[in-house]
Amino acid sequence: MTTANQVLSEVEYDVVGKRPVRPDGVDKVTGRAQYGADLNLAGLLHGRVLRSPHGHARIRSVDASRAVALPGVRAVVTADDLPFASMSKADLGNDYNRFKFLSDNFLASDKVLYRGHAVAAVAADNAHIAEAALSLIDVDYEALPPVIDVRAAMQDDAPLLHDDLVHTSAMGELSARPSNVASYMKFEKGDAAAGFARADAVVEREFTTASVHQGYIEPHNATAHWRADGQINIWCSTQGAFVVRANTADVLRVDVSNVRVTPMEIGGGFGGKVSFYIEPVAALLSRKAGLPVKILMSRTEVFEGSGPAPGTWMRVKMGATRDGKITAAALELAFEAGAYPGSPVMQGATCGLACYNLENATVEGYDVMVNKPKTSAYRAPGSPQAAFGVEQVVDELCLNLGLDPIAFRLNNASVEGTRKVEGPVFQRIGLVECLEAARNHDHYRTPLEGPNRGRGMAAGFWMNRGFHSSVNMTVNPDGTVNLIEGSVDIGGSRASIAQQAAETLGIAYEDIKPQVVDTDSIGYTMVTGGSRTTFATGWAAILAAEDVKQQMVERAASIWDVPADEVEYDGGVIGHKSEELSFTFRELARQLYTTGGGITGTASLDPTGEGNSFGVHLVDVEVDPDTGKTTVLRYTAIQDAGKAVHPSYVEGQIQGGAVQGIGWALNEEYYFNDSAQMVNASFLDYRMPTALDLPMIDTVIVEVANPGHPYGVRGVGEVPIVPPLPAVANAITAATGNRMTNLPITPGSILEAEWNGG
Repeated sequence: MTTANQVLSEVEYDVVGKRPVRPDGVDKVTGRAQYGADLNLAGLLHGRVLRSPHGHARIRSVDASRAVALPGVRAVVTADDLPFASMSKADLGNDYNRFKFLSDNFLASDKVLYRGHAVAAVAADNAHIAEAALSLIDVDYEALPPVIDVRAAMQDDAPLLHDDLVHTSAMGELSARPSNVASYMKFEKGDAAAGFARADAVVEREFTTASVHQGYIEPHNATAHWRADGQINIWCSTQGAFVVRANTADVLRVDVSNVRVTPMEIGGGFGGKVSFYIEPVAALLSRKAGLPVKILMSRTEVFEGSGPAPGTWMRVKMGATRDGKITAAALELAFEAGAYPGSPVMQGATCGLACYNLENATVEGYDVMVNKPKTSAYRAPGSPQAAFGVEQVVDELCLNLGLDPIAFRLNNASVEGTRKVEGPVFQRIGLVECLEAARNHDHYRTPLEGPNRGRGMAAGFWMNRGFHSSVNMTVNPDGTVNLIEGSVDIGGSRASIAQQAAETLGIAYEDIKPQVVDTDSIGYTMVTGGSRTTFATGWAAILAAEDVKQQMVERAASIWDVPADEVEYDGGVIGHKSEELSFTFRELARQLYTTGGGITGTASLDPTGEGNSFGVHLVDVEVDPDTGKTTVLRYTAIQDAGKAVHPSYVEGQIQGGAVQGIGWALNEEYYFNDSAQMVNASFLDYRMPTALDLPMIDTVIVEVANPGHPYGVRGVGEVPIVPPLPAVANAITAATGNRMTNLPITPGSILEAEWNGG
């Protein structure tokens, strides 16, 4: 049997912690919500992008004359139309590499670095003409040998993606010659060698993971109108409108004030729509054509031309005493950056050992370029891969020492005051509470019966983020409040932010009207990602509500002709401290326009105190010995949310992350041939789990209040995808007796391990 979802709550509020209806729900289920593909402006042209068929090649020339001559074609652009084409290294100085990489990923200039790399683009009267025009663009390529494996890319004789790129070492020193290693980092704590010498058991293994897709349903899209007055208006599907604004302005060399980005409703992102690929290209086409241009990426283009989560290679070594105390750990990570620097190896390095209170440890990380698309974020970027290695080595130590895996983790768990390997010290955290909830759960306490079955568990960490957020809040005459924010709503943040505003104002949730607006209509707001939005934008809403409360107090004092310090605001009622004078929020709102004007509260902040998050997952599997097929029988995900603002959304985040992690563990991978061509670039061939493949995902929400937030909130979106990879692997080991070190763990790999004796 499965258990109902649980919330282990510390504090109860009136609105925060409840499960109200989402404000965007009706529009989405009725089809009224406007996504990027739904936008149709007057005179709209259709854009298409020509992409490289090669994984690595030099561009000798691009001739678009035949495409330009095709009737119905209004504009063609190549890298020559980007400002970078006419700027020298001297012009750009230290910005040269950054600007070249940014510009070249939109339209390649001298080389294509992955199959699907954009080379040219066309705008035409309709999509059919635009598609036909692409075949008329002549590109002369000089094919070069590609490198697609991170280990091969690090070798001295590997083909170079960038001939003049040298990396910086952990000590800030430049490498002696160019390589595919974009950066190197190293963290040390204590004396790892001495720690290993004291261990009674030491486990050392190597692991690999494949590139995987975020799995969002809606492809990337963008509509741009470069007006005659120089204003560039962009409508797109994005997790961060201000990032689109900044990078578009940067690559087109215009002022940010000339770029206005309107985020449309978003059909999923999971980090993959923090990056963007077609907005500046659509803008260039619009400038040439003098009309708005829409570009929609096909599913194959999304797979081949946008960023996956990186493939990795890892070496993990850990030692422990017989009584279950870890004496030392060493973690070495090499992450694929794709065509340009910037893998999440830093996050992997800082997350991998975070669950453990270690006296002695070393962590090394390499950011490595390969002939694949530039990697992008995917829920807790870097942490799932690192956990896949670390949590399996912990599991193997427990098996070797005959120790219970939860008891072992409790014996070594990070707690308040633990210093991580790279330096930061944990504040109040809930890892111990999550482990205890797992130990006490019916799932863990019920014996698993039957042959070829195994139970696995794993812990996971994400640091969470703060960053800039802004909110404006206007009181309407009917007592409702318009809440204007810049955070794109992916997983229900309109509701969670409105709940925090309602709780602070002491009014009904239904009286808060949240709206996500464009970059000209709200202050700077960072991306919806990193588990920051409910925390940071929610806090901005709290501060804006406090601003409204203070102004309401001052207005009441003015009406009553008393000092403001004699008036107080309590639970949505504004009253005099001693005299029997009071207004409800709605009563005072009716009088605002006749007693001095409307009231708008504002807040913009960059909060610290985001509060780290931990999760612990339990999974039972059955492995068919004849086919190698793995069936997930039962799954329980436990997570510290600090305070679950909207428990239903938190449960959904946990369940969704667990499902994605299961897919990552068992099925999903970008499969490349030797020519760096992805051969499964469709949802028919890229295997993602469906509801038919999975049991119900039970959840337990642990609430250890984050002292860095007024309501104790911790972000929840990232952690759920971290434990599934090692938890499933540990369960398969328990079922088969073979340790699986490469992802995905396919039926074929299970059978191969069985045939080879583990």
